Amino acid sequence: MNPEPTLKIIDTHSKGNQTGLISILEDIQAEYSYLPEEALRLVAQRTGRSLVDIYGVATFYRAFSLKPRGRHLVSVCLGTACHVRGGQMIASEFSRQLGIKPGETTPDHLITYETVNCLGACALGPIVVVDGHYFSNVSQNRVKEIIHKASVGLDRVDINTDERIFPVEVGCPRCNHSLMDREHYIDGYPSIRVTVSFNLKHGWLRLSCLYGSFAVDYEHEVPKDTVANFFCPHCHTELIGASDCFRCGAPMVPLLVRGGGLVQICSRRGCKGHMLDLTGVNL
Repeated sequence: MNPEPTLKIIDTHSKGNQTGLISILEDIQAEYSYLPEEALRLVAQRTGRSLVDIYGVATFYRAFSLKPRGRHLVSVCLGTACHVRGGQMIASEFSRQLGIKPGETTPDHLITYETVNCLGACALGPIVVVDGHYFSNVSQNRVKEIIHKASVGLDRVDINTDERIFPVEVGCPRCNHSLMDREHYIDGYPSIRVTVSFNLKHGWLRLSCLYGSFAVDYEHEVPKDTVANFFCPHCHTELIGASDCFRCGAPMVPLLVRGGGLVQICSRRGCKGHMLDLTGVNL
């Protein structure tokens, strides 16, 4: 293993005073598709953390893997609700078409396939999740289609050409003050500035104003899966909507779209749940 990418990742987090172990491990896994032992030992040496503690985090979170994984992850639910609706047949069909067993990766390292006990969407079973995207009421006939979509990459987005990606200008739904920060750009556009608090920390968070982009910048990094509280930096009102995220159940954060309408984003770090309602926009 070439140690340079790992050392660069560790140094990058250290320079920004962002020494969160989970963030370092996320970047290492993104680089290698798994967490090599050599990389974990370098993390221990450079951060002063116990190797036992590092392995504890790496094995506790399902997002991490200690063996090579494919570029895309396909998870088939075999919980009770999905099982009685044919989940096992769906799982068998994935194994047949991919040519691998659950827990294995295709020879081209493109897809890792696994079965799980529950994905938390029992009413929509059988459920299949590909790179965080849920497929509900899956039948055997849809397996080939899902594998194709996984191979192409469901998260592949070109902000310059994808017509689903467009800028929005937003303000606080309480005081109507603009939340746009024209001195700090993300994705080539003015960013959206809000205040967040989590785990006794409090600071600014900037979001991309491109609807469909999940790029962010922050004063304090929000750990993955943490639900943060969002506030207007002007009137200091907490930005909390009346609905919960359809993906993970966390509170949605409402932002008023200039010209009419509302955009809502999930308050859980890592979740990509978002909604856009442009009712009343004057075009």
